[in-house]
Amino acid sequence: MAACRRIPKTIFGNFLSRSSSSFGLPSTLISRRGIASKLYIAGLSFYTTEKALLDAFSQYGQVVEATVMMDKVSSRSKGFGFVTYASGDEAEKAITEMNGKPLHGRIICVELAKPRRPNGSGVPIARGPPEPPKEQQ
Repeated sequence: MAACRRIPKTIFGNFLSRSSSSFGLPSTLISRRGIASKLYIAGLSFYTTEKALLDAFSQYGQVVEATVMMDKVSSRSKGFGFVTYASGDEAEKAITEMNGKPLHGRIICVELAKPRRPNGSGVPIARGPPEPPKEQQ
């Protein structure tokens, strides 16, 4: 991303102004490419570790990262995780093979991970009490 900032705007602007290109910024390309190979795994056992998840999914391709989401308070698994593959083909193969199969005694659901939606600054907007209805004349 830092390399994109060093490119003069005239050169980078010419790249973006091409009508044949529908991709957009390079960071968008990277995020689109990365999301295509990231899988969401639901229904994990509370005893499934990241190593066990990596071992279970590595037979379908090169696993870049395996993460089990943990609760901050209890330090216990939340029951879902993510597996990132090096390519989209490997991810598709893992979806077809592992979806609906048991892993550590529980049936898991495997699907492509959806991109995170930006939720703003995280601070709720205080709007105050509702205004009283206005009288019609």
